[in-house]
Amino acid sequence: MSIDVQMTGPLFDGRAARAAAAFCDDAREEIAEYAETLVLNELGHVLRHPTGYYESRVETERVSADTSRVHDNGVVYGPWLEGVGSMNAPVTRFAGYSHWRRMKQIVKDQAPTMAERVLQRHLPGMR
Repeated sequence: MSIDVQMTGPLFDGRAARAAAAFCDDAREEIAEYAETLVLNELGHVLRHPTGYYESRVETERVSADTSRVHDNGVVYGPWLEGVGSMNAPVTRFAGYSHWRRMKQIVKDQAPTMAERVLQRHLPGMR
């Protein structure tokens, strides 16, 4: 007696793995772009005398295969604007805007919903 088993389909020919990898890439990038947009919009609301320099330094960067980072390129007064610098209250009256911390929480709350939307686009490639 012999039995031949033939396995076909996305799971066995690599299509599912490619679709899953594409989903991860797309979700990470979409969430990072959303985070950058949120930060820039918030800066537009909180900065009293914007010169445009700080906003021009905010960017999204892919730092590894699975990590994207939104940052201000290390602008020296960035911690002061955020409120975590050595020159914030109580040294001065300026407590900072807390824009990064507040936007991080919003992104954290929205990320699962965003990832679910992206996943729906990639599910057909996993079937």
